[in-house]
Amino acid sequence: MLKIGLIKEGKVPVDKRVPLTPLQAAAFQKKYAVQVVVQSSAIRCFKDDEYASKGIEVVEDVSDCDVLLGVKEVPMPELIPAKTYFFFSHTTKEQPYNQTLLQTIIEKKIKLIDYEGLTDSSGARVVAFGRYAGIVGAYNGIMTYGKRYKLFNLRPAHTCYDFDDLKTEYPKVKLPPIKVILTGRGRVSKGAEEVLKGMGIIRVTPAQFLSEIFNYPVYAQVHSDEYNKTKDGSSFDIKQFHSTPTNFEGDFLKYAKQADVLIAGAFWDPHAPVLFTRKDATKPDFKIKVIADITCDIEGSIPSTLRPSTIADPVYDYSAKNGKEEPAFSNDDNITVMAVDNLPCELPINASNDFGEQLINNVLPHLLAGDKEDVIKRATITDNGKLTPKYSYLKGFLAG
Repeated sequence: MLKIGLIKEGKVPVDKRVPLTPLQAAAFQKKYAVQVVVQSSAIRCFKDDEYASKGIEVVEDVSDCDVLLGVKEVPMPELIPAKTYFFFSHTTKEQPYNQTLLQTIIEKKIKLIDYEGLTDSSGARVVAFGRYAGIVGAYNGIMTYGKRYKLFNLRPAHTCYDFDDLKTEYPKVKLPPIKVILTGRGRVSKGAEEVLKGMGIIRVTPAQFLSEIFNYPVYAQVHSDEYNKTKDGSSFDIKQFHSTPTNFEGDFLKYAKQADVLIAGAFWDPHAPVLFTRKDATKPDFKIKVIADITCDIEGSIPSTLRPSTIADPVYDYSAKNGKEEPAFSNDDNITVMAVDNLPCELPINASNDFGEQLINNVLPHLLAGDKEDVIKRATITDNGKLTPKYSYLKGFLAG
């Protein structure tokens, strides 16, 4: 019988999310005749007793498990050799801070399956925490605007029990007729829209956003074809943009001249145009003063995202004049940045429940039934001490 272990999260800062809730673990164990155990943890959003009450054995040692499910990167000393792991490794973009982690995984001959690589045949991701990243990111962005202009005070999302509790804060939001620009059309942006609509912020078209004046707060959602253009003036083709982003240039400044708040929820390719530059942000007609950077690409498409912020200390100011960080809310000329890089952690119960459903419906059946559609194969970065062919481009990264 296959034995699956839910490992405790060891990364700091702590992460309270789980890959499967107690109810989900019990239902999965019953349906597929596998054994699921949970490693004891004092930090989870679900307590050990909640798993035990559903018939899931709580253990200290998971070294006898065949498959280990986590959420964030596993600390290197805790990695068990020759096991199959599922977690977000943050290595496929050659993130320098996880180079040693990938080297250790290779050395220990671990089969690493990265959640981010789990896709269907069309390339669409089948598991993600994106919706709750969007929900908390948008909430934090509006909370930051309220604090900056002393309009209202919202409870931080992480102090709310769950999403329903968070929504009880919406009536506190009293906004002037500001304009909010939201990038992206995926899970993240859809989650952000839930919050903006819930707060009574009215959706308008990008054209209306650029040309009209409103006496109430509005937002517009824009996709890559609306803030990028071809260098040669030809019509925009999304497939070409994804395959050859260097043939395009940014066209976001028209929105930056109208928007008070930017909520960045779109995936960014390092070869694609940036949204704006530091020089752009110093111009008199650059209007954005609050940025909720859900994507949190350091030195990426948004120059004001100098570093990730934390749940405990979520905002800082960016001075476009000197390109440096300054204390939050310290200067009216600054841009206030919210760049928490683990936003779903602020609503761990909801985020875990959504993620677990996706895992059970879209991934684990392939693990148990032979992976005929290559769902697992596409996400397998390492196996038996080697990079898999799809991820062979990481050889240089591994070598340093």
